[in-house]
Amino acid sequence: MDLKTSGKPASIAEIEAIDAVIGNLSHRDDGALNGKPHLNGIGYISPSNSGGHRELLLPALHSIQQKIGWISHGALDYLSSQLGVPPAEAYGVASFYALFSLEEASQTIIHVCDDIGCRAAQGDDPADQISKRYGESGVIKDGWSWSRSPCLGRCEEGSAALIQHSGENHRTVLISPFNSGMLDSISEQSSDIWVSSESAKVPQIDNARSELKLLRRIGSVDPLSLDSYRSHGGYSALRRALELGPEGTLAEIKDSKLMGRGGAAFPTATKWEAVAKNPVRPHYFVCNADESEPGTFKDRIVMEQDPYSVIEGLTIAGLTTGCAKGYIYIRGEYPLAEERLQNAIANATRKGFLGSNILEKGFNFEIEIRRGAGAYIAGEETALFNSIEGKRAEPRNKPPFPAQAGLFRKPTGVNNVETLLNVLEILTVGGLEFAKTGTESSTGTRLFCLSGAVTKPGLYEAPFGIKLGDIISLAGGIKKGKSIKAILLGGAAGSFVGKDQLDIPLSFEGVRSAGATLGSGVVMVFDQDTDFEQVLLRIAKFFREESCGQCVPCRVGTARQEELLARLANKSVYKSKQQELELLSEVGMVMRESSICGLGQTASNAIESAFKLGLV
Repeated sequence: MDLKTSGKPASIAEIEAIDAVIGNLSHRDDGALNGKPHLNGIGYISPSNSGGHRELLLPALHSIQQKIGWISHGALDYLSSQLGVPPAEAYGVASFYALFSLEEASQTIIHVCDDIGCRAAQGDDPADQISKRYGESGVIKDGWSWSRSPCLGRCEEGSAALIQHSGENHRTVLISPFNSGMLDSISEQSSDIWVSSESAKVPQIDNARSELKLLRRIGSVDPLSLDSYRSHGGYSALRRALELGPEGTLAEIKDSKLMGRGGAAFPTATKWEAVAKNPVRPHYFVCNADESEPGTFKDRIVMEQDPYSVIEGLTIAGLTTGCAKGYIYIRGEYPLAEERLQNAIANATRKGFLGSNILEKGFNFEIEIRRGAGAYIAGEETALFNSIEGKRAEPRNKPPFPAQAGLFRKPTGVNNVETLLNVLEILTVGGLEFAKTGTESSTGTRLFCLSGAVTKPGLYEAPFGIKLGDIISLAGGIKKGKSIKAILLGGAAGSFVGKDQLDIPLSFEGVRSAGATLGSGVVMVFDQDTDFEQVLLRIAKFFREESCGQCVPCRVGTARQEELLARLANKSVYKSKQQELELLSEVGMVMRESSICGLGQTASNAIESAFKLGLV
């Protein structure tokens, strides 16, 4: 390939950062499951990857960002030449992600969450004090800067900050709760002593642990110890799956009527069976851990506190669908979760629960972690595949669906963390027994992320069908002295419901009949003092920033939506408020009916529902 580069040389440090990831490609054993990994432990390259070694692009960009603090043209040119990727395409990938900088930046950057979950908890903008002190996205001091961030997945804490420190001793830590007064003390400390805050707010473990199924190990199991996990029933589900074989395991999943715990709520058995029966090889299975929906933190808590369960669930999915390779795609803002999953993978491999001839049953399966870099859209399954392949995380048109042509255009299964967690419960109690919990169409239990103006925010587990008011009561109800104004179900892509709708049953069919969605399990409570104009403007800003820009309805629609809401907030409406609302409805309709993926299709849901409720 004739690569057109900028002609700018890479520095020695940049070359070392890149080589630490890609190693000596000429000695790679492409496609061999047990081939030697390169220097950072990433597994083999699929022979179906027609882009050569392009799938190493994202890990290499992470390495440059970590070691240098930004990605220069010289670094991109060297990386492109090594991977055989046109520099323009490498630039397109690097510029796609919020956690990468293409301009020289501060060695330490603090990303402060100002999203709706933290606003609902605090009653105002949590980044406001920092803004008043240092200016918007300004310099704190030499080598230090700050910027606003969308949701960091710490909504139960009410405030959070992600610290990126580059250099030889690079660190990425997620701290919560966080406030402006912590800046001085953090900036005076050595980065060596920074530690990601560990938050495991699961209030039910204190007085109702016996009622828990998916969360029963949290707080009891040592997340770093495989032996501790096994002492709490860990890997009994995998042994059961190996006894049943793929067909028997799939039969249990069918009997359970398990629906995927993502926004689509697709039957899990149908998805797995389509992959298993596809004669094309190889097959892949991906755990979608790119949990970026504002208000959602369930998968993070599971990955941090019960990481072996994720590894076991993914291994069972691989066994059942005929895969030898699995990926966990984790959002870049979850450093502690990534660290614990890496530890779990290493220990499980060492003890024979991963790798070759698992438990001496002739089944081979390995897992590789891929870290995102700040792109909500990468949570869409086909965008996630593109990201792993070293492309911009833009959604693909469907069909073909992942079971036909997914990762590397091969049959691929994909589920999120909570769905895989349910698989362990199904194989423990049996599919028919599992289906006795919940409702006829929504079986099992569901994880709910309670945040905002509730007394005890945190992660809760309850059977499908529980009333909205009852799940809020589990969280201690509204804060003292406050009253409920509205509840956001399903996150920023969900819908607001009023305080007169607390009897909604939280099941797929129950919320659907109410014109809402469970989405990612968000239940965010807003009190009577909420400035909904600012909340809606923040939601609109989120979707405008997170749109990948691939399709016109979403790219233009999210921008026009934000502009319209800004006019309403500034009392500078075009002609009349009624005409603005009619325009908002038209923009929302076009996005819903014409956008390629769920981001554009749901970008106006919460905003339009707020106006219907009269919140603004």
